[in-house]
Amino acid sequence: MTPIAQNIAAIKAQLPAGVELVAVSKFHPVEALMEAYDAGQRIFGENRAQELAAKAPQMPADVQWHFIGHLQTNKVRLAVQHATMIQSVDSARLLALISKEAVKLGRTVDVLLQLHVAQEEAKTGFSVEELLAALTVEELQGLPGVRIRGMMAMASLTDDRQQIAREFALVKSTFDLVREEFFADEPAFDTLSMGMSDDWPIAVEHGSTHVRIGTAIFGPRQY
Repeated sequence: MTPIAQNIAAIKAQLPAGVELVAVSKFHPVEALMEAYDAGQRIFGENRAQELAAKAPQMPADVQWHFIGHLQTNKVRLAVQHATMIQSVDSARLLALISKEAVKLGRTVDVLLQLHVAQEEAKTGFSVEELLAALTVEELQGLPGVRIRGMMAMASLTDDRQQIAREFALVKSTFDLVREEFFADEPAFDTLSMGMSDDWPIAVEHGSTHVRIGTAIFGPRQY
């Protein structure tokens, strides 16, 4: 068993039933991704549209590609062509663009609404207030090319585990509120993506259904 396969097996052994592993493969070569694939991994996360477009044709057809990075408007078409899910929808404008490009391609793309709860200003996403306001005025609803599956978030980059837990708890309570208020009749709204290599156990404790893990699988990034 390769080191990558061993890492995947170790992580999956700790994940509760129903929690999916997204292998964050950005900056890693296709050879490393194939090692993960051969170990049974099928969901991969990329954060640059060009890199996704380059890797997708080289991997087996049953791979599910999740786009997890900040998506620039001029890269939407490229991402929509290859992504099974776009996890990082951080504005109503971006969601509308994704829908428009998906309709052109005859697709419906699964998306997650990104919530910004971390202290770092550089991280993008809706605040809780912005998200509720956009849903209330139906700015994020009724777009034919997208299916809103849930929410995604990142915690602050900190060693304070209590702060991380508070942030994930806020995301979970917002997710529950949004599901109850706006998606009660849509069982597909079932996905909460939070937790990375350093904090995923805390995320799982707070209801995460998808954890995004890169370094703990593939090791340091290969630029």
